[in-house]
Amino acid sequence: MSTYGVGIIGLGAVGRRFVEQYEQHEGFELAAVWDLSDDARASAAADFGAPVVDSAAAVVEHGDVDMVYIAVPPMFHEVYVDQVLAAGKTIFCEKPLGVEDAASTAMTERVEAAEARAAVNFVFASAPSATALGELISSGAAGEIVGAELRLHFREWPRPFQADAAWLRDRDQGGWTREVVSHFVFLAERLFGEGSLVSANASYPADGTSEQALAAVIDFPSVGTSGTQMRIIGTSDAAGHDEVEFIVWGSERSFRISNWYQLTSVEADGIWVEVEAAGAAGGPAVAGPAAYAAQLGEVSNLCAGETHGLATFREALRVQVLVEAMLS
Repeated sequence: MSTYGVGIIGLGAVGRRFVEQYEQHEGFELAAVWDLSDDARASAAADFGAPVVDSAAAVVEHGDVDMVYIAVPPMFHEVYVDQVLAAGKTIFCEKPLGVEDAASTAMTERVEAAEARAAVNFVFASAPSATALGELISSGAAGEIVGAELRLHFREWPRPFQADAAWLRDRDQGGWTREVVSHFVFLAERLFGEGSLVSANASYPADGTSEQALAAVIDFPSVGTSGTQMRIIGTSDAAGHDEVEFIVWGSERSFRISNWYQLTSVEADGIWVEVEAAGAAGGPAVAGPAAYAAQLGEVSNLCAGETHGLATFREALRVQVLVEAMLS
């Protein structure tokens, strides 16, 4: 296996997680990292021995960096994508792609015109739970797809592990629809084809921060003979444990992804049972790292110019357009 030098711009909760994952993966060597925050840089160096440099430009221009992982807030993705594109290096960008549809469309077109090696980090592109679900649906195990639904609730937003990322509470680029719902919209498009928004209603608190409730319906016309719909119900900032649950309802068998990585199924009026799928079982402590490892395996293929299953910029743009329409 070839080894690729990695640069990371952004050392928040997600960036730090991937510092550790890249260091553990035999296909990568962490070459340079940077964050605007002095504390974030110091923490990454102290906790992981990460090679901190003094600017984002230093990451992009570093001689040992083959691929740059962009893990900053979405409002700033474009500026760093363009820098990495100009340097001719591989781009791996966090989702959502952006928040302004016109700007993200133009950026996507620049990336495509350059035929750049570029992808966006939607975990369900390679997570074992999603891969197994896709294979089961393609095999006809569900029978006729009747519909899908996404239910989610967060006791507080941002979640405690994201508390330092104050921007996640901002209405202009934060909120759990962009941060969480987008993953499942991506998954639904991978399962069912391109979707279109039928209806959406988002409600916001009086202080003008990000959404506290969302109800939306997406139509997927290419499923079966009459299409299918995905219904989304989400809430935050209310009593109750955190919950994220995605269900595909089928005439013969229904499937559920819960806690991101746990895949279960049910037949007739039975009970939900675990689906035997490589990496999809064993609880979050096992399944989470398995999903990260699978994702980085695809990133390695991206760096090598080989076929990969990661989200393209075009796929991420479609998700962004749907998500921004829900919020507007």
